[in-house]
Amino acid sequence: MPLPLQILAYLWASPYTLLGLALGGVGLCTGGRVRVRGRVLEFYGGGIKRLIHRLPDGQFVLAFTLGHTVFGPSDAALDISRDHELVHVRQFEIWGPLMGPAYLLCSLYMWLTGRRAYRDNPFEREAYDLGGGD
Repeated sequence: MPLPLQILAYLWASPYTLLGLALGGVGLCTGGRVRVRGRVLEFYGGGIKRLIHRLPDGQFVLAFTLGHTVFGPSDAALDISRDHELVHVRQFEIWGPLMGPAYLLCSLYMWLTGRRAYRDNPFEREAYDLGGGD
């Protein structure tokens, strides 16, 4: 991707990335760690691990993404889920501030129509199809 488009993608996704940086900062202050993988910051361990385990079905969550930040309970979980989560990073670059509402509305629609709110969500289907997992 040409540099001007990369800069625009970072800016467009930046509201979620800033939220992710704040969450990652809390994780670092509670014993977590961070590493840079390409254009993404990956946070793991410490308070991040505790937060993930408190999510619904958290014991099964390998990672989640906010803009250009990805969170996992461990470095191994991030390694396993990286390709899947990079699809979500790209989705944040495309959808920007609309990503959260679009994702939630898709999940709500899936649930209201008798489908699986998470697994049948088009954002997740794309991530599983292109990035693997499960």
